[in-house]
Amino acid sequence: MNEHRRAQRKPISGVVLVENSLNGASLGRVGNLSNTGLMLIAPRRLRENALFQIGFTLPGSDGRAHALEIGVHEQWTSTAVTPGQFWIGLRIIDISDADQSVLDNWLKQPEYALR
Repeated sequence: MNEHRRAQRKPISGVVLVENSLNGASLGRVGNLSNTGLMLIAPRRLRENALFQIGFTLPGSDGRAHALEIGVHEQWTSTAVTPGQFWIGLRIIDISDADQSVLDNWLKQPEYALR
């Protein structure tokens, strides 16, 4: 299958939980990630076209966890294959330089190095 996205998405091995940074509520888990957005796998729909401040922790090839906090904009939602789950496309609209550097470095790592 040909990939037609502006930024290639990287699947997540393991579970990376996502929370709403403003109230601590669990939103779901990361399905895949790029330097411009992510797919959230969630138990409920998010508000259409809404803005969120979210936090999640990426595993590092150095054995350390890297916490990121980013601002995102909901782009689309579809019903997932698994009943009771939704796939939600989120575009990154705000990220610190330090978090962008962590994300860029994480995306460059080979898949096997992140387990």
